[in-house]
Amino acid sequence: MNQERAIGIGRAPQNTRDAARKMLWIGIWLIFLSTPLNALLDGRYSAAGQALGWTGLIVFVGLYLVMVFRNTSRTLAPPVIHTTLAALGVIAIGLNLALGSPWLVLFVYVAVNCGAVLSLRRATWGILGATALMCLLSLRADDPPGLVGPLLVPALLGGFAMTGVRQLIRTTVELKEARATVAQLAANEERLRMARDLHDLLGHSLSLITLKSELAGRMLPDHPGQAAAQVADIEQVSREALTDVREAVTGYRRPTLPGELAGARTALAAAGITADVPADVPEDCRTGDLDEDQEAALAWALREGITNVVRHSAARHCTVTLSSRQTLDGRRLELMVRDDGRNAVAGPHGNGLTGLAERLATAGGTLDTRAGPGFTLTARVPLGSGA
Repeated sequence: MNQERAIGIGRAPQNTRDAARKMLWIGIWLIFLSTPLNALLDGRYSAAGQALGWTGLIVFVGLYLVMVFRNTSRTLAPPVIHTTLAALGVIAIGLNLALGSPWLVLFVYVAVNCGAVLSLRRATWGILGATALMCLLSLRADDPPGLVGPLLVPALLGGFAMTGVRQLIRTTVELKEARATVAQLAANEERLRMARDLHDLLGHSLSLITLKSELAGRMLPDHPGQAAAQVADIEQVSREALTDVREAVTGYRRPTLPGELAGARTALAAAGITADVPADVPEDCRTGDLDEDQEAALAWALREGITNVVRHSAARHCTVTLSSRQTLDGRRLELMVRDDGRNAVAGPHGNGLTGLAERLATAGGTLDTRAGPGFTLTARVPLGSGA
């Protein structure tokens, strides 16, 4: 993930710094243009040759950078791609015919560009075609093998390597889009579930309240006693509905261990902290052995521990373990959050840890903390018969 962030794989630059970093990664390979550059600087060409060489080199490099830089994050239109590739090929051929063999290296960049912007099938033909043209034009030199030999591997390897990089970028973009789609579908499913729950909870109660209210209104002038009974029923139904809604809302707000484990990985990665977090609750301590309050208490402990690591620890590595332990008091599910931070100090608990200890005590669990080296938070709740 850090490497993806560093070179911007699969995303357009977000600011000037990202653009400069990405241009550096792409432009560093222009170092192989030293051969034609030296030819321009050593005075072997006439004034017209100098002008042609500098103009052609600047236009070639500009087109190359635009194609690779823009097309890796946002695909250009096919006519633009084909026209630019044709222009690169024409410049490479023209400079080789006019100025000689030092410009054969341009075909390496043509091959790399083909691999970066074309589909796999077309890129294969483009890479092979650029390499063949390079070999053909090298025959004009006194020592063709000596000139074209060192360029064959960069042309072929660079071109086909770029096809892999392009596929990696496309796969990364598709993966991000798929993750966003999954998240949206999960949110939609959660909204539908909440709507169904609220309908099941309140539909019958509100209908009954409406009917009894109408009935009480009709009874009120002539039968006040019966109307009062209907009002009492309305009050009872309303209280029951309120209790059901409160229980439902509590269930929605109650954190779960799998959800908090996923959140911990995301939070630590966003903070640049190397994380060692289990993917799920171990098989031998599934939540079937926990009641909802105990699981919620452990989930809150994990959230509080990760929050402290991200905000206060200045840690570089954090480890989360979740295991079942047999103690003298019975089986315990133990959650441990340990970091290598430098800001851990021993002392009284803050408000967050104090509230967490009280929440765990309500669920029959315990909270232990230890500072140095780093900071370790350990929360335990009973499992099975010990609950």
